[in-house]
Amino acid sequence: MSENQEHLNTSENQEQHQETESFRQNYTEKEKVEIFDNEFLPQIDSMYNFAYRLTYDEDDAKDLVQETYLKAFRFIDSFQRGTNAKAWLFRILKNSFINDFRKKSKEPSKVDYQEVETYYNSEDVDTNITTDLRVDAVQDMIGDEVSNALNSLAVDFRTVIILCDLEGFTYEEMAKILDIPIGTVRSRLHRARNLLKDKLKSYADSMGYSDKG
Repeated sequence: MSENQEHLNTSENQEQHQETESFRQNYTEKEKVEIFDNEFLPQIDSMYNFAYRLTYDEDDAKDLVQETYLKAFRFIDSFQRGTNAKAWLFRILKNSFINDFRKKSKEPSKVDYQEVETYYNSEDVDTNITTDLRVDAVQDMIGDEVSNALNSLAVDFRTVIILCDLEGFTYEEMAKILDIPIGTVRSRLHRARNLLKDKLKSYADSMGYSDKG
């Protein structure tokens, strides 16, 4: 692991610790069980789907979900009852993936966005030109093609697509889950959608779909 990655992980862990201390609720054991059963466990299918889309390995996804729920119970006092449990859990899962699971991955641990986001962070970028996957990017495409195209994206681009277009999180929620500014969420999503659209077009061409637009 590079010094930069170690620094990022250390900073992230410190931030999580500080957040835990800042919002400590001191729930009773009964309240903890109620929160876990009623607010956390109903999210387990979404959690597994997110973990699988990140790892593309069933065993790793199950391990990642299990680790996430163990951490969720351990730090349950930092969860504010009645807030978005799904977003809170997704953030833990994302951090666990970065800190533990991505180290085992064959793909690069981090994407260099500097050149890309220098442009895409500009206020002049018309984000309306990007394609919302729920509208026309996946029109006429079957599930395997979309999955293959999504899997071929670098994990950080893949993650914003999953969070926004598949899970329906807001920019504000995504910014908190990913620990990045909202402007970076917009720019990364803009770039990710265009990359995915290009890949889907290639699949469409190879399957004989004609571009009538």
